[in-house]
Amino acid sequence: MIKFILKRLGISFLVLLGGSLLMFYLTVSSGDPLQDYYESNDPNRDQIIASITQRLMLDQPWIARYWDWLTGVAGCIGPGVCDLGQNINGVEVGSLLGNAAVSTLRLVTLATVLAILVGITVGIVTAIRQYSGFDYVVTFLTFLFFSLPVFWAAVLLKEFGAIRYNDWIADPQISSVQAIVIGVVLAVILQAVLGGSWRRRLVTAGVTAVFVFAALTYFTSVGWWRAPALGIGIVAVVAIAAAVGLTAIFAGLGNRRVLYSTLTTVGVGLVAYYAVGPLLAEPNLLILLLLLAITIVVSLASGYFWGGYSSRRTAMGLSAVTGVIMGLLILLDRIVYAWAGFLGLKSRPISTIGSNTPNFRGDYWETILDNGTQLLLPTVLLTLISIASYSRYTRASMLETMNQDFVRTARSKGLSERVVIVKHAFRNALIPITTIVAFDFAALIGGAVITETVFGWKGMGELFRTGLDAVDPAPVMAFFLVTGLAAIVMNMLADIAYAFLDPRIRR
Repeated sequence: MIKFILKRLGISFLVLLGGSLLMFYLTVSSGDPLQDYYESNDPNRDQIIASITQRLMLDQPWIARYWDWLTGVAGCIGPGVCDLGQNINGVEVGSLLGNAAVSTLRLVTLATVLAILVGITVGIVTAIRQYSGFDYVVTFLTFLFFSLPVFWAAVLLKEFGAIRYNDWIADPQISSVQAIVIGVVLAVILQAVLGGSWRRRLVTAGVTAVFVFAALTYFTSVGWWRAPALGIGIVAVVAIAAAVGLTAIFAGLGNRRVLYSTLTTVGVGLVAYYAVGPLLAEPNLLILLLLLAITIVVSLASGYFWGGYSSRRTAMGLSAVTGVIMGLLILLDRIVYAWAGFLGLKSRPISTIGSNTPNFRGDYWETILDNGTQLLLPTVLLTLISIASYSRYTRASMLETMNQDFVRTARSKGLSERVVIVKHAFRNALIPITTIVAFDFAALIGGAVITETVFGWKGMGELFRTGLDAVDPAPVMAFFLVTGLAAIVMNMLADIAYAFLDPRIRR
């Protein structure tokens, strides 16, 4: 395996080297960076031209300029000084790249994680319920999202997800007619997802419509939209549902040891809801990471205690996941509670431009809300586009795997459908999906150029675009360097995941 990884690293290095050479040549050949200065009437024109010529080495052949850039980059991975060059204005590209990479990777990483979780889940459900009404609806929506022009979808999100929402939140009201319509729409969707006989579908739709109507009416009457809160009750219900659901999917409710282990983790989390309250009043990143580590340790201990000899590994894994979900719910409760104060500082909470609010003065949780609302629209856009591909590939891979001989053999041995799907079909179906994840991450960074332009983000997209417009190779090459390294790292992680999913690959 180590030999295979080293070989892949060598090949990836050669590909990156050749790609950087081609990118540099295309950039410097796309125009003249001094064109605007030749037509300028500025009295200092000649001095400016001479300065830019010296800074960008315009009096040298392009291959000499490329070698100068390459030796500067080599200092970043070996002995020497890391030098990514200067842009046309004399600013160090390294400092620009640091801020831009953090902004873009924050956006792309979150969008990728959400797309994987939602897309794979939807793909599995549609594969299990092939040719159902739910499958047809999801197929239509995925092709719609996949074919949407990014810039047009971004404009729609800004209009309905930001401008109109900001107008509504100033005086949030949901009439009885609107509540009924929302309840009916959600009822139709949920009964289609859950399926079953017509009687079961009608019961599901009726209960959903009544519940949604009652909840929306209650929230509007008490002013919940501007001063929301979850509370220990909602946190407990969601956490218990997650514990029971994870156990049912991955271990089966008949495995009492695993069920008791996840429920014990939820119980400890409910105690921690009050115990860590003072620490979460005004925390920092170090405190949150420490609490996360404690959560995982306690969850693993619960799984170890309850699991016994036969189920210990499963119990520890599911308890750890349940503990993380419980911790996220507690943090979500704090963030939701801070919404009222956030609206007092920022009356129009969803921004359409920029990655943060200049001169924002709020506490820790209000700052989290500010960063989150700035991240919301571009993340939703990139996630919707990626969900389409993930769900279709997952569906196709699951259908192909479920028709294999080993799956039929597993069914003939009397294994439950849950075991057949989770432990046999799904694991083998993940192998081609892993390849898509590796390529999609790097592709999202490239696609973020348009998204960041529409939403006014100061990220890698702007760095690439401004460098290309100015025929300035240093920012363009910095963008290529991050994107290329991301592609190499993600492909290497995919290779390691292959070995984990299919032990035959390790040989």
